[in-house]
Amino acid sequence: MELIEVKNCYKIYKNGVTALADFNISIKKGDFVFIIGHTASGKSSLMKLLYREEKPTKGKVYIGGIDVTKLRNRKVYKLRRKIGIVFQDFKLLNKLNVFENVAFPLESMGIKKTEIKPKVLKALEMVGLKEKIHSFPNQLSGGEQQRVCIARAMINNPKVLICDEPTGNLDPETSKEIMKVIDNINKEMGTTIIMATHDKDIVNRMKKRVIVIEHGVLAGDYLKGKYKANESI
Repeated sequence: MELIEVKNCYKIYKNGVTALADFNISIKKGDFVFIIGHTASGKSSLMKLLYREEKPTKGKVYIGGIDVTKLRNRKVYKLRRKIGIVFQDFKLLNKLNVFENVAFPLESMGIKKTEIKPKVLKALEMVGLKEKIHSFPNQLSGGEQQRVCIARAMINNPKVLICDEPTGNLDPETSKEIMKVIDNINKEMGTTIIMATHDKDIVNRMKKRVIVIEHGVLAGDYLKGKYKANESI
């Protein structure tokens, strides 16, 4: 069964720009998929449709069999509990330490503190930051901050982890470390990974399924290890 389905989707913004046109993809549970394309190709618009930051102008988006295009805004939080999101710019709360940043989603749901602590420690252990629980974001390297973001995104054990340029602000060596963490989450936890990236070296090294978008149109869908990026993406 397909975990994610995007069917005949169009996204046309109020300024008249068509970001996606008759776009169709399906993603199975446990897949690891790269979404690539040049700037303004439609990558970000697709990602926003998946976590319901935006609605398609036309078409359907299904996650776990649920048509998320029909979700009322006040119900979107229920979808977000099943989806982890990692951004390029970290989006950590600077006044909170590592433990508090990772715990924040659970606290906002009203989970008891006695239940929160073991979940946070487990998530931080998964990303190799258990010893940094009392550190604040400005005391961490860029790679460490992104690990905290991944731990926070995984705190609810989501079915899907959406990564929007997660290595965009990191050096090549740190990017490799972050990708190893994400790959382990896919392999060990079975979490479906959808990652938008401009980094051709990551795409070529990881040898995963690759979806190519050009001018809002699906330009290619390559099986695991069948795509080779020869230029910047």
